[in-house]
Amino acid sequence: MPSYEHLSELLDPPRTVLLTVECQQGVVGPDGALPELARAARSSGALRNVARLVAAAHTAGVQVVHAIAERRPDGRGASRNARLFRAAERLPVRQLSGSTAVRVAPPIEVAEEDFVVRRLHGLSPLHGTGVDAMLRNLGCHTLIVTGVSANVAIPNAVFDAVNLGYTAVVPADAIAGVPADYTSAMIRHTLALVATVTTTDEVLGCLTRAPGRH
Repeated sequence: MPSYEHLSELLDPPRTVLLTVECQQGVVGPDGALPELARAARSSGALRNVARLVAAAHTAGVQVVHAIAERRPDGRGASRNARLFRAAERLPVRQLSGSTAVRVAPPIEVAEEDFVVRRLHGLSPLHGTGVDAMLRNLGCHTLIVTGVSANVAIPNAVFDAVNLGYTAVVPADAIAGVPADYTSAMIRHTLALVATVTTTDEVLGCLTRAPGRH
């Protein structure tokens, strides 16, 4: 784990953005399309930790961006070029634009100053979504990546962030995937090579002690 001094330097509030990935009711909610992933996000405490981080970010003046994956009812703008996309079409709960499934899931609270960014295609909340330009306009240097899943969207987000020049910080207990041992292996053997891996409590400690905290 990084030292407090190193992490505190990375998490300077005006230059930090907290990203929540697919923490939407149709994915991590109790009636979501992927029950195993929803259970993992809740039973591991990851979803609760995301909510804690979001609340702390609001207090500390750290910008929050919620990345949502959705589809139009007619499927326009999306592709079927991956097995995952084709499988999603057959799920009992579809992530349709305007539906309850694409709302940010409790206990995460969305503040007026948060951005909610929606994508119709792809596996990453950064690639081709306009989020990169938004982060640069916000003066972001460090991106805290949270949410689901450790199988697909989280590694995509982390690698895209690093490739775009941001420093990625991953609170290991605020991401989830299936099975649980895969998540821990992904963190240890992949994400830790390119991101600063830490814990929710360590991030909270830095945000609550940050100078200029609101």
